[in-house]
Parts: sequence; C-alpha cells; structure tokens
Amino acid sequence: MPLPRALRPFSHREYRVLIGALAISIFGSGMWAVAMVYQVIHIGGGPLELSLVAAAGSVGLVAFVLAGGIAADRFPQRLLIIAVEGINLVVIAAVSGLAMAGWLQLWHLVAGAFVLGVGAAFFFPAYSAILPRILPSEDLLAANGMEGTLRPTLQQAAGPAVAGVLVAALSPSHAVTGVAVCHLLAFIVLNFLGQHALEAPGRGDGATGDGASEDGTAKAPAKSSFFADLREGVSYTVRTPWLLWTLLWACISVLFLIGPIEVLLPFVIRDQLGGDSRMFGFLLAIMGVGSAVASLVTASVRLPRRYLTLMMVCWGAGTLPLAAVGLMDSFWLLALALFIFGATGSVGMVIWGTLLQRRVPPHLLGRVSSLDFFVSLALMPVSMALAGPAASVLPIWLIFLVAGGVCPVIAVVALLVARMSSDEIAHPLERRDPLPVEAETAT
Repeated sequence: MPLPRALRPFSHREYRVLIGALAISIFGSGMWAVAMVYQVIHIGGGPLELSLVAAAGSVGLVAFVLAGGIAADRFPQRLLIIAVEGINLVVIAAVSGLAMAGWLQLWHLVAGAFVLGVGAAFFFPAYSAILPRILPSEDLLAANGMEGTLRPTLQQAAGPAVAGVLVAALSPSHAVTGVAVCHLLAFIVLNFLGQHALEAPGRGDGATGDGASEDGTAKAPAKSSFFADLREGVSYTVRTPWLLWTLLWACISVLFLIGPIEVLLPFVIRDQLGGDSRMFGFLLAIMGVGSAVASLVTASVRLPRRYLTLMMVCWGAGTLPLAAVGLMDSFWLLALALFIFGATGSVGMVIWGTLLQRRVPPHLLGRVSSLDFFVSLALMPVSMALAGPAASVLPIWLIFLVAGGVCPVIAVVALLVARMSSDEIAHPLERRDPLPVEAETAT
C-alpha cells in the first residue's frame, strides 16, 4: 500500500534522520524562547536587558545570513548542519553550566544569543539546499509541508509549554538544561546522516531533473571571492522575474504587516475586545494552528500547474481579513481573520520553498535561500519600529486597513509584471500524465 503523499519523504532514510534532528532542534528553540526570558529575569534583568539578548540573536542572524548562503553553496551542507548543531550544543551547555553554578551574567546570555543567531544564519540555507540532494523532486513539496507543520507545533506551542512547566516547577536553569539536552540529541541524530551529501555543491550528485537549472546547467563555477559569489546570487535573482518580484512582494508585506501584528494587535485586543495577554497569546496560537493545518494539507496534495498563481493569490488574498482587524469587536471574527492569515501564508511558504529547490540551480540555492531570508529579516525591525510612531498619528484601524489592502495589490502587480501565469506553464513542476495517442494525433 503506497504511503500518503505527505508521508512519502519518510520512505527515504536520509530524510528521516534529517527531519528527526530538525524536530528535536526546533523543539529546543521553542524551549529557549521561554527559558531565556526567565533566565534574564532570574539574574535581575528587566525589559532593557531582555531586549539586549533578543537583539543580539537577531543581529547575529541578519549579519551572517548572506555568508551562510555562500557557505551552503561552497561546502558540504551535511557538515555545515552538524557543525552548527554542535556549536549550539556547546553554547547552551555553557549557559546551563554557568546558570547552575550561579555564575551566569547578562553578557554570557548576550554572547550566547549572538552565536545562536549566527548558527541559524548558516543552518537554514544549508538545510534548504540539502533537501534536493536527499529527496526526489516529487517529494519536496511534502517535505516543505512537513517542516511547515512542525515549526508552529513544536517551536511555537510544545517547546514553550514544556519550558514554562520546567521554569515553574524547578528553575530557569533547569529549562536551559532541557534545551541543551535537545541540542545534544539533535547533534547525535545528525551524525547518522550518510555520506550522500558530503561532496561540495555543484559536484557529483547535486540536484537533478526538475532541480537542475533552467538553462540546463548544474555545474558550479570555480571557487571565487565572497563578493563574487554574492554578486552571482544577486545577479541571478535580479534577472529571474518570478524570483525578483516575489522577493519584492515579501519586502513590502513584511514592512506593512509585521509591525501592526506584533506591536499594535495587543492594543486592538485590549481596547476593542477588553482582552489581556492571555487572549493575545491564544489568538497567536490560533494563527499557528492555521499555519500547521494548511502546511499539512499542502503537503498532502499535488502541486498545481498554476503554482505561482496559487502562491501569490494565497499570500495576497490572505492579508485581506487583516484590513478589518482595526474595526473588529468580536473575538471569533478576529480569530478567524488570524487563522486565515496563518493558513494562506503557510500554503504560499510551502510552495515557495519547493519552488526554490526545484527551479534555482543547485550551486546557487544556498545563496538565493539566504537572500530570501535576508530581505524578510532586514525589514522586520523597521516595521516594528515604525508601527508605534504611526499609531501615534494615525488611528489603528487605518493602519490595518492600509496594511491589509496594500499586499493584495502588490501581489497582483507581481503576477502581472513578472508574467507568472505564462512562466508557470512554460516551467511545469509536476509530471503530468501524457495524452492518449489518439488525442496527440488529433492535435
């Protein structure tokens, strides 16, 4: 009996090892998000100190993500992933040991968060680039859908919940120790990855078939400088319309949406619904559930021929309910709006990750993935920094109206300017059943 489409990647040993380690690692990341907060408080810190630790992780991630993409295209992704997980283990174990001994200071947490951010900058491009090397192209959609299901489930729900229990029952240092155990287990599991992906990208068995470059080439150029490698990745992005315009849409959507959701939504809940932090957390959980469910559903179905159109329609139309958030006075309407936003965003992200792995040349995949990551991250703090001042001069309902209305317009512009409807027909990603001989003859 054949496996359901969403489970097909699990028939491959290398994927089972990789996704098992990833699940453990992101569960640990979810624990760290809570353990770090209460560890800062435990040593006498307040909002400023917590901001310093959080900012250190973000700075490490943004500053090194482009370098991480170049490394993923130059070096064996298997070794990069194992090295990052090993460094994560050392950092968290050191923080745990210092906390248990009563020697932990704020600068230890700041330095640790920075190193963890740098590690993430190298991990995610390498992970994205290694998938086409260990899975056939037809299983990539399911693999990306599975990751999209695991992240909200483990990183946003289960991990923080377990860490909260450990903090309440024992201490923050015990929760940090739990994070260290997760990274130890992930490191051990990753070492069971076979030698399949040991070679550097662009040599040997890189991605084949649909994963090959659109001009038919799959060979990496000779080793060059950091800036030459970066320039090659940027040049490919600029001259590839579907890629360029999708990234432009992502930049605009991050700028307009992240700040209102992260900064202004709590005030909507307080002023319009009379809710508190518990309601805010519950609504974010509903958005996460929408994301997880939609990722699993997307992983279970066939990629449509109109994959670019579906991706942009989901992203564009999915933001429309947010336009009315500033006018809602019903908890269930707001919950529905956030559920739709989370679900449609996830459908687009699963297709997008598969699209990169299937259509970007293998020797450029790490760099293009890191550029995608970079443009999304770079404008997040800008959006959050602008949301507060904007709310001081404009009504919140108007800010949400503009944010929810701009993104669909830009999605339509991207579809038209990049000629995505023609592009997706010219570059199908799913093998279709051939026409019967009679039909072929008739045409």
